[in-house]
Formats: sequence, C-alpha cells, structure tokens
Amino acid sequence: MKPMGIRLRRRGGWWTWVACAWMLGVATLGAEPLKFRVATYNVANYILQEGTGRPVKTEESRQQVCRAVELLRPDVLALQEMGGAEAVEELRRRLAVRGLDYPWWEIASGWDTNIQVALLSRFPIVARRSHTNESYLLNGRRLHVSRGILEVDLQVVESYRFTMFVVHLKSRRPVGVADQADMRLEEARIVRAKIEERLTRQPGINLLIAGDFNDVKNSRPVRAIQGSGRFRLTDTRPAEPNGDTVGPVRPRSDAPRIVWTHFYEPEDSYSRVDYIMLSPGMTPEWLPEETYVLAYPNWGLASDHRPIVATFVAEDR
Repeated sequence: MKPMGIRLRRRGGWWTWVACAWMLGVATLGAEPLKFRVATYNVANYILQEGTGRPVKTEESRQQVCRAVELLRPDVLALQEMGGAEAVEELRRRLAVRGLDYPWWEIASGWDTNIQVALLSRFPIVARRSHTNESYLLNGRRLHVSRGILEVDLQVVESYRFTMFVVHLKSRRPVGVADQADMRLEEARIVRAKIEERLTRQPGINLLIAGDFNDVKNSRPVRAIQGSGRFRLTDTRPAEPNGDTVGPVRPRSDAPRIVWTHFYEPEDSYSRVDYIMLSPGMTPEWLPEETYVLAYPNWGLASDHRPIVATFVAEDR
C-alpha cells in the first residue's frame, strides 16, 4: 500500500497569527538581528501505543526528552523516531507546560509506518514539500525509502527565511532484502538530489539539513549528502561545550572535540551520526560558538542519541 504523507498545519486561532506578526515586526526593528536556534534529536521510539513491534516510550523517558529540549530551547526542532501524529501532539503538550510553545509543525511518513520524522517550529511554515514515496533500484530490486524526507520553508522574520530538510537514513542493522550500507547510500543520494535541485534553481538559498544520517563523517552516505564543489554543504560539527581549546593536530583535520551523538550498546561504542549541514548561502549566518552537543545528566534515559543545536542570525550575509 502506498504510504500517505501527513501534512498538519499550525493549531490556534487568530491570536496566533497576530502574535507571530508582532514577533516578526519587532525582530526587524531592532538594531541587532534576531538569533535563532535549530536542533535535531532522535528521540528513540517516541511511541504511545502497543502493537507496533517497537517498545512504548515510558513516562520517565518522555519526561527526560522534554528536559533535554527544555535545556536547548530551540526555535526549530527536528525529530526522528516519532510514533505518528498523536505522539507529536503529546510531545507538543508536554513542552507547552514547560513554556515551550511550537504552534507550527509537520510530520512526514514513509514506508515504515511505525516511526516518522517531524518538525516543531516557533516560526511559520510557509511552504511544505515533504517526500513520502521515494524509491530506488538496488541489485535489480525496487526498494522504498523507509522514512519520509521532510522539507519545509520557515519564515523567521519578514526579511529572512530558510528551507529545512529533516531526514532519518536507513539504520546500520542488517536486513534480509539488501546490504544495509548500500541501502543507506541510495537513500542519501536521493536526499542529495533534492538538495541539488533546490540549489540549482536558487544558488543563494538559505538551506539546512538536519537529522540522523546513521553513519560517520567519512562514510559514503554522509559524503553523498554533503556533496562537493559549488554546492558543498558545511558540516557544523557540534561538540560538547566543555572548555576544550586544542586545535587540529594535523593540517586540514578536525580539532579533537567530544562530538559523539550516539551510543551503540552491543559494541560499547560512541559515534557521531546526527548532523546539521548548511548550504553556502546559509553558512555566513551560522554562529559556531553557539553550536554544540547537549551533555546533561542521565541523557541515556531519554534516548541512545544526544541532541545537537546550531545557532544563526536572521540576516542574509
């Protein structure tokens, strides 16, 4: 059965639009451009109902997810492994109690009907182009992208908007139909093709992609999404804000920072699989000094992933 994309609009009455218009207007009047934060978080099976083949999220775990979001206080939050629209609404209610209101949201489903990618936003979603039925040919067999590819445009202030993709690539768990690494690479190529299409039509566009790529920085899937040449994306590489100041140990290498975002218990290994990447047009607005991995007590109660956040100024530079 062909999966259906779930496209849900903002909830609220006329006062929501009035408040938003006021926010946009005030932001454009100030001497300093507005700062805004974008985060991504794989919340590890935020599922409310039995019968999916995945565990129901415990109350304690849901509270810890909210605690992490409360510490980050993002303006835009990309989510992976949400258990449908009901789960998104439930999380929004919990966050609202903590003073975090996200009037606009989107969820995109794919062929895996148990978990979806989603987005919560304080800013209006002014265009929706999520992709829910993508497929590819691998070894003579037609396979479908498991999770939807969420794509929206967000209006931060009157003079600044950006396009955002949210993705969750195939996991590294083996499956019977094909090699998991090959499947992930094909999904990454589909994502990159959509990014290339947008950048070819609008080379200077502000574009951001966030999510769980399920692979490390030098892997073929991650390199495929990042691209090369004129439209190569900037990897923000968030790290723990723990005071490390040592620079790269070799030319053209990354500084030794604590950047892991995922704990894989069977191997007792830690790796960076969650990313925020930027188009050339959006990179000048990025504030590296306010970009980091959230490190907080008992993070593993919420998820086997740690969230990351990047900060920007809402002014084309």
